[in-house]
Amino acid sequence: MGKVIRVKPHLTLEEIDARLKTLHDFWRIRRWMIIRHALVDPAPAKDIALRLGLSVFTVRDLIEAYNRHGPDALETPGKGQRQHAYLSVEEEHTFLSPFLADSQAGHLANTRRIKQALEAAIGHRVATSTIYRLLHRHHWRKVVPRPKNPQSSQEAQDAFKKTFQP
Repeated sequence: MGKVIRVKPHLTLEEIDARLKTLHDFWRIRRWMIIRHALVDPAPAKDIALRLGLSVFTVRDLIEAYNRHGPDALETPGKGQRQHAYLSVEEEHTFLSPFLADSQAGHLANTRRIKQALEAAIGHRVATSTIYRLLHRHHWRKVVPRPKNPQSSQEAQDAFKKTFQP
């Protein structure tokens, strides 16, 4: 049989039960159920994982985080969203506003300049794909000037339009 895993009594059983009654997300409930089981009936992580349908590593990691940091370790922002973003969406919007003003004035905004400015703002290098995702998130699209042949002649084009027979 494995080593019995125990939790530190950061919260009482009644406080844990009160939190369980207010939660709606299944993954949050499952996290608190791990702590409740370890508090009420200390058992090896393998047994707690088997009871709740989780992996042994998940049980160990959550109990270790709870023992170190208390209830705040279980109250994370959640699944999905932007857990590892460099800037919030509002910060990104303010970051892009000078580039938007330049582009509205007729200047081209290229990803190289935006990438250099972002790296300077956050203090380390980022991938180019990060810049493209940032621009896509703020509904920027690639608009380039229409190409024009430098050797074209307006007079030759006008003459061709006058003489062309469809």
